[in-house]
Amino acid sequence: MLPRAGTATAPIVFLASTFTYQVYGNHQRSSVNDAFRARQAEWHAYPWNADQHPEYGASTYNRHPDGSGICYSSLRRPLLTMRPGYITFFDTRGSGVRHFPADTHLIDWLTLKGIAFDVVTDHDLDREGAALLRPYRAVVIGSHPEYHTPNTLDALQNYVDGGGRLAYLGGNGFYWRVATSPEIPDVLEIRRAEGGIRNWAAEPGEYFHALDGGYGGLWRRNGRPPQMLCGVGFSAQGLFEGSYYRRMPGAADPRAAWIFDGVEDEIIGDFGLSGGGAAGFELDRADFMLGTPPNALILARSEGHQSHFGTVPEELLSHLATLNGERPKDLIRAEIVYFETTAGGAVFSTGSITFCGSLSYNNYDNNISRVLENVLRRFASEHC
Repeated sequence: MLPRAGTATAPIVFLASTFTYQVYGNHQRSSVNDAFRARQAEWHAYPWNADQHPEYGASTYNRHPDGSGICYSSLRRPLLTMRPGYITFFDTRGSGVRHFPADTHLIDWLTLKGIAFDVVTDHDLDREGAALLRPYRAVVIGSHPEYHTPNTLDALQNYVDGGGRLAYLGGNGFYWRVATSPEIPDVLEIRRAEGGIRNWAAEPGEYFHALDGGYGGLWRRNGRPPQMLCGVGFSAQGLFEGSYYRRMPGAADPRAAWIFDGVEDEIIGDFGLSGGGAAGFELDRADFMLGTPPNALILARSEGHQSHFGTVPEELLSHLATLNGERPKDLIRAEIVYFETTAGGAVFSTGSITFCGSLSYNNYDNNISRVLENVLRRFASEHC
């Protein structure tokens, strides 16, 4: 339940990525086969799939019959993908869940660890702005906060700039700009302009949103790369498989060594319910050219990714050259980043969609779980 305006019942708030849930709502992936159906039955998973129910409308990742991309998504219909236990992939190494079901990995962990939290949504934040977050010592965001409006991005940036603490526990976050309108508040609009990883491309002349008049496309092309907010931004994508992180020298820096209290391992996260590892599927990395703060520490970096991973197109000048001068294959990495702000706040980012799927491994006793517990207990305290 949304806390009463201006109040908080816990020091931490979980910001549910409901814009992203809605944009992906009823994504028809053509992924239902015998193996998928067998897993649904064996696990007693949510029994319906968007592929089997086109009468509820598709997602903005699908196309109209004429081949044009779907650019509007409404909440005023059944959204099968926003059901607990909805399986997206037949994942041989894990659970195969994404978006809302994937974020329940984090909710489950918070509950089991006894870490008190409130819940607000992107829709709430878009409507109420930074005042909604102000009562909290820390904001936690889950696996995939990909879609944001100017209002939600402004609210998060103002919160961090004002001394708030942010834990971003996903990948490919703060990527696309979307639009809303108070006239039809249950509708989102997306215009996939110019570049980026996308299922369809907006036509020239269709780059501006009808709902708010703003220029669509990547936040990076709107002058606000994700690195400016959370220190990391989208760098590479592959199939739904995970790898691991290796600790970097930044983990030993006195400013951040507390994050690894009780963790002696050099390799972390080589396990998990999401693709088999904590670093997988979509990966974010630091980039000081794009706005990662100069005081940011890179605590860990992923490696060992499968051959199907590739660098995102907005990083490429050619098949050999990239904007920052690194080789394309070297940009296939996730980075765990930590930095403090001048107002006394801090940001911790994990750079991977599959991170939260590793929290419950070995009955919640593992290095990913310990790292996150160290961070959130410190963030929830009066003094960071």
